[in-house]
Amino acid sequence: MNLETMGEKAQVASRKLAQLTTEEKNQALRSMAQALEDHTENIIATNQRDLKAAVGLKASFVDRLTLDRARIVGMADGLRQLARLADPIGDVVDAWTTPTGLEIAKRRVPLGVIGMIFEARPNVSVDASGLCFKSGNAVILRGGKEALQTNQMLVKVLRRVLADHGLDPNAIQLIEDTSHEVANQFMQLTEYLDVLIPRGSARLINAVAQQATVPVIKTGAGNCHIYVDDDADLAMAIDVVVNAKVQRPSVCNAAEKLLINSAVASEYLPAIAQALIDQKVELRGDKRAQAILGDQVNPATSEDWDTEYNDYIMAIKVVDTLDEAISHINQHNTQHSEAIITNNYANSQRFLAEVDAAAVYVNASTRFTDGSEFGFGAEIGISTQKLHARGPMGLKELTTTKYVIRGDGQVRK
Repeated sequence: MNLETMGEKAQVASRKLAQLTTEEKNQALRSMAQALEDHTENIIATNQRDLKAAVGLKASFVDRLTLDRARIVGMADGLRQLARLADPIGDVVDAWTTPTGLEIAKRRVPLGVIGMIFEARPNVSVDASGLCFKSGNAVILRGGKEALQTNQMLVKVLRRVLADHGLDPNAIQLIEDTSHEVANQFMQLTEYLDVLIPRGSARLINAVAQQATVPVIKTGAGNCHIYVDDDADLAMAIDVVVNAKVQRPSVCNAAEKLLINSAVASEYLPAIAQALIDQKVELRGDKRAQAILGDQVNPATSEDWDTEYNDYIMAIKVVDTLDEAISHINQHNTQHSEAIITNNYANSQRFLAEVDAAAVYVNASTRFTDGSEFGFGAEIGISTQKLHARGPMGLKELTTTKYVIRGDGQVRK
């Protein structure tokens, strides 16, 4: 099937989706969740074929590619959570009456047809499909070649559920040609796509943003920092830094950089570093960190400060002031997730106000920047831009608005 045909079918499906009741959507979502669990063995077997072909790829990439029972249960639970969430479609955002007697309401409606371009994570096929379906949007998925067989299986399961419910299965479609040529054509499909959402590496996201003529919502890349203030609790700092780095280092909300105030660096840094080393994390540090940690840390280069590792690597910088920490973060971050560890209320307020990021934390791990953790169910991505949507993108972020105006014969003079 060529892209134009897929686009036409998606537009037809999107118009039908926009008319579904909330309960019709919720019943289908619950059935999708059950179908995923019912097909667990087939999904894992298919995923194993993709994994066997993933020879020579980084461990972090393989981790994102892997589906096991727990992750399939997680995807199913995300769909069930979506079914429990309020349906944003039809919500009246604002309403008023003009001096001429016109009654104007601003109402939430679906975006229409959403295109997804993503890399290794096959769970995106399910998360994106569920979110788009609940918010009344059709979705066309284009995953990476490394996860093609897994994506085919997942989409097949979801489309079968739609058909069983008497719904248009073309609400969820997968592009099976993973060539760059077809990807480029997809990015130019302005007649059919209302928005394009890339999810993956900074390289992928930047390429889509530069080449697409379809409107793009940038998501994903996470060069995330944790700043340990001079008024921080050491035990808390250790717990948060270790969790943010190692709980799942391959994802975009994992911490990549540690900044620490010089007033506590000599006392705190050895303990934090040892906790990270115990978790097999490679440390890279500036000269001041090297002076404290010696051969426990490798020299950091200027390139390190801008690198998203997605691996068991963390770079460390010693700073003298909160101002220096904020300045460094705003210069090198990807506007994803940033955290401060401090007991100083004034410093925490300044950090929240002055750090430019989609999510800013006080005394908590950056790993919480996630749709499910925020109560959104599954997420379609974490927007790092400032237009329309920012942060974890749930149901409301996949809607737009239209004005509904009621009169009784008014004409403009």
